[in-house]
Amino acid sequence: MADVTLHIYDVTNSGSEKANNTILQINKIFKDGIGLGGIFHSAVQIYGEDEWSFGYCEQGTGVFSCPSGQNPMYTYRESIVLGKTNFSIFKVNQILRELSREWPGSAYDLLSKNCNHFCDELCERLDVPKLPGWVNRFANAGDTAMEVAENTALRFRQAKTEIVSASKVAYRFLLGVTNNVTNNVTNNIKTGSDSPNSSNSGVSSPRFQAAWLKNIITNGAKPSTSSEAENHNGVAPLQPTREDDKALLRSSSSRIDS
Repeated sequence: MADVTLHIYDVTNSGSEKANNTILQINKIFKDGIGLGGIFHSAVQIYGEDEWSFGYCEQGTGVFSCPSGQNPMYTYRESIVLGKTNFSIFKVNQILRELSREWPGSAYDLLSKNCNHFCDELCERLDVPKLPGWVNRFANAGDTAMEVAENTALRFRQAKTEIVSASKVAYRFLLGVTNNVTNNVTNNIKTGSDSPNSSNSGVSSPRFQAAWLKNIITNGAKPSTSSEAENHNGVAPLQPTREDDKALLRSSSSRIDS
């Protein structure tokens, strides 16, 4: 068994003394003051005096080692023993070789693939607890915000696609209805008929239509005064009689039987 030790640094490699001091103040307030977190670099030490971490480079692996607690690019802060691993030094070296192939320096990303993410994966493979949440909290919060933004954009694109598809379906439907109506009107003009269904059952004959219309008006109209009963020409509308109703029934029955 061997101890797995996490070494933590304040990130002070900006090249600007003012920026470095600002980062130190942020880490002091957010980590030391309220325990929320800060901007940190981390590395893992196991079997030996070196620590292992990950960083950016244009070519080759981003996995590198240096004497523990002595990375010259950052300001050393503290060490935490995460636990003990049962893996042998041979097995640990094998894991490090695998990670070296899987973590090229060009893949470095501040929010989703930084040194803290690398240490998390190394600890997981060593079967010890991962880093405390405060070490990488700022990057995790930024990564979560990016994921939410990407998911929102994806949902918007999906909704837009569905709206366009629905519009196309509605357009095709309306176009079909319009074409059907146009064709029916054209056919009626050619045949001299007043109704699209004039060829069916003989229900569009002038006599049948007149009786049917009078019957609908009578049954659906409200009582009116004598002045309202007259049309604009001063002529009172026709009222159907029992003889009209009987004629309507006889006409309808003879058409159906034929």
